[in-house]
Amino acid sequence: MKKQLFRACIELHNHKVASALLKKFSQSRMSKGLIPWYCRTYQVDVSEAKAPIDDFDSLHHFFIRELKKGARPIALGEDEMVAPVDGVCVEAGEMTPEMCFQVKGKQYAAEELLGGKDVASQYERGQYVVLYLSPSHYHRIHSPVDATCVRERVLGGRSYPVNELGLKYGKRALSKNYRQVLELLLPSQKKMALVNVGATNVNSIIRTNKSDAWKKGEEVAYFSFGSTVILIYEHGTVDIKVKNGDEVRMGEVIGALL
Repeated sequence: MKKQLFRACIELHNHKVASALLKKFSQSRMSKGLIPWYCRTYQVDVSEAKAPIDDFDSLHHFFIRELKKGARPIALGEDEMVAPVDGVCVEAGEMTPEMCFQVKGKQYAAEELLGGKDVASQYERGQYVVLYLSPSHYHRIHSPVDATCVRERVLGGRSYPVNELGLKYGKRALSKNYRQVLELLLPSQKKMALVNVGATNVNSIIRTNKSDAWKKGEEVAYFSFGSTVILIYEHGTVDIKVKNGDEVRMGEVIGALL
């Protein structure tokens, strides 16, 4: 019953009109007054922001804030894979032989998440890390390693919550939501996928780096609202160093390249 009620509420809340109104309001100057409340409610560390809080002209502008130089040191070891975002590790592990992975007890198929069997088959027996970004987190996305972006695709339509309730009661939100799939080729010629998943209402993931050659720690995109990042690695690419429940900051080591 809880599951059906949750889904019904989200369907009503996730209508296109509601999404458009929320987006318009969050980008308007009228939302500026909510920034102090937002910071208190979600305990945002405003001292890290590149600009003073009064300089932000809307809630959206604050949400996508940049940080001061040096606020997120990047681990520089050649064999170190770093977190692309601030977040909490919801799940990390190995894909099943059927190219599936589990998050909060739900099974997800890589084929559905990545948008095709041809893409998913590259990650047979591979590994994955799921990082959840709460409203308090910094919402810009950076490259986890030196890599070449060989393909970008945008999948999904509406977006459902990706918090604990959403993952528990939702309809496989991670593989249904609006998402950006970035396929990366590493210097070792191994492949990985960086999947940026939108959350409720605002389906906006903006790529800021138009180059296909990325350096570790370089900014590549930002979330307008959300969200979750899923890293999927080809078999034999990385030794994962994070576990469920770990909180990480962008630039910190989450794995060792093999």
